[in-house]
Amino acid sequence: MDRQRISRLAHAHHPIAAPLTDESVALLLERATAGAADGRALDLGCGEGAWLVRALAARPRWRAVGVDLDAAALTRAREAATALGVVRRIGLHHVDARQFSSVEPFDLVLCVGATHAFGGLLPTLAAAREHLAPGGRVLVGEGFWEREPSRAALDGLGAARDDYADLATTTDRVLADGWTPVSGYVSSRQEWDDYEFAWTGALAEWALEHPEDPDAAAAREAADRHRREWLHGYRGTLGFVTYLLRRD
Repeated sequence: MDRQRISRLAHAHHPIAAPLTDESVALLLERATAGAADGRALDLGCGEGAWLVRALAARPRWRAVGVDLDAAALTRAREAATALGVVRRIGLHHVDARQFSSVEPFDLVLCVGATHAFGGLLPTLAAAREHLAPGGRVLVGEGFWEREPSRAALDGLGAARDDYADLATTTDRVLADGWTPVSGYVSSRQEWDDYEFAWTGALAEWALEHPEDPDAAAAREAADRHRREWLHGYRGTLGFVTYLLRRD
């Protein structure tokens, strides 16, 4: 089954593709756009555009650009923007985020839960830097080890020990790369659990409701595997931090 379709189905009830509640997202966006009545935002790996659509709905003088490789997700982003009356202020580009370019810089660059597209946190920040206006901010979300990962945790994530570090080391690396965290948020265990149950539940329910679909069995198997890998593997081991950064 196509990985992009799995992701779209799994995020049906949790369009923010990260362990963050709606309230947390609102607070992060409020902090990220504080003091700016108008501006331009760019989301690298925007998926269904949940961050940008929410930002524009609350900020009538902001404009935004979203970039993603999933054409179906971008269609949903456009539909959501239309429903909220912000579609004329958003541009959506079906292109690899690594290839995207723009003549004008952005006041806010986002990449939350999509740093894998660039090969990790620091390469993501390097890409964001190329798009950032002077004095602009970057909102980036990344995993970190809450505790030393077990073999079950690594297997469940399909990860290596060096793919992440603890929170202190992750933050030190950001600082050493020339960025200053001006705010940050560590997702709670409840947010992680809600996200994982929403992810696996939406995918499994879709399979139950569409038994005639050729992908139904694969969807159910993916949901069951993901739930098992989370509950018996990385639950309580992988954390998630969202930094708001400015250049030194």
